[in-house]
Amino acid sequence: MTSPQPEVTGFFDRKTFSVQYVAADPASRKCAIIDPVLNYDEKAGRTSTEHADQILQFVRDQSLSVQWILDTHPHADHFSAATYLKAKTGAPIAIGEHVKDVQQLWKELYNWPSDTPTDGRQWDRLFADDDTFEVGDIPARVMYSPGHTLASITYVIGDAAFVHDTLFQPDFGTARADFPGADAHTLYASIRRILDELPGQTRLFTGHDYMPGGREPQWESTVAEQRANNPHVKDGNDEATFVETRKRRDAELPMPALILHALQINTNAGRLPQPEDNGVSYLKIPLNQL
Repeated sequence: MTSPQPEVTGFFDRKTFSVQYVAADPASRKCAIIDPVLNYDEKAGRTSTEHADQILQFVRDQSLSVQWILDTHPHADHFSAATYLKAKTGAPIAIGEHVKDVQQLWKELYNWPSDTPTDGRQWDRLFADDDTFEVGDIPARVMYSPGHTLASITYVIGDAAFVHDTLFQPDFGTARADFPGADAHTLYASIRRILDELPGQTRLFTGHDYMPGGREPQWESTVAEQRANNPHVKDGNDEATFVETRKRRDAELPMPALILHALQINTNAGRLPQPEDNGVSYLKIPLNQL
């Protein structure tokens, strides 16, 4: 049976190489916004909503109704605009249930007060593996896909799978697995599940594109293309080879510039820290922890 095809539009953030998505049911005109970015200028310490407002304008122009605001995981390289978009649209925000594990991990790293909630209450829905939902009339389900983070999930909406930071384009490879709570063996198992369980024609939409060789940004491939061409996980590459490759590459990568800024925002569903008695919000940066 052919899966329904959502209309998928990607919005590329060249600063963080991130891709935000609108996945829409062409019949009902209902949509989900996936992995929206809240702009942050770290030099000035200033947030803005340029990217999120671009998505809102697109939704208006296309006469869409926002049904869901979905994050695939707590991002390490940009702030989430989930809470901002919820305020603008009224749509519920959601993430995977293992965000609770990420909250607990980073609560310790940031030395947050003991009463800081780590039960995921900041979101309206916490998805478990194999949970189902709908985008308009299109069935959707969740695949728990850890390895890059403890909480990463894949959203399969009709024939489109939003694979976040597991796979990149077939000419680039896979995501890193050296963040706190990450694991290369687990990432390999998550990727194999995506490639083995989903039909070959399934469209895969990645969370980033780093434009190898200076090409223009790309973010769509298929399961069949990944299995044939991805240098890290194409058919025939075993787990030991993948883990060795991943660990060697990760050892050469610097931490994302915004990881210590972003995790305290994104483990709180994109909310900024509560203002202090002068009305100003402050970020807290742990030293010598990564």
